[in-house]
Amino acid sequence: QVRLVESGGGLVQPGGSLRLSCAASGRTFSMYAMGWFRQAPGKEREFVAANNRIGGGIYYADSVKGRFTISRDNAKSTVYLQMNSLKPEDTAVYYCAAWYGTRRYPNSNDSWGQGTQVTVSS
Repeated sequence: QVRLVESGGGLVQPGGSLRLSCAASGRTFSMYAMGWFRQAPGKEREFVAANNRIGGGIYYADSVKGRFTISRDNAKSTVYLQMNSLKPEDTAVYYCAAWYGTRRYPNSNDSWGQGTQVTVSS
């Protein structure tokens, strides 16, 4: 497992942008699939985006396609989530996750960060 630390959350107006970062410990970062998830108050955690070289490439939830972009810098052991055209419904705690293998999504036994709050409000 790796230790993950998210940053970059905050308060932004509708239509604005934010870039989240997730820094990972360990020397095998490039081997991991990386993803972003979010959880809004009173709702279950949901998938947002993943960068998974072995298990399917790059893929997004329908709700963020065309607005969010996931990228990674293996030299910095960091994955990013660029969020544009933000909407109030994007308000949530955003988590990054890391996992091995061909699975498209992580499970509770994989590595998760502590989360960063994103609030979209005027």
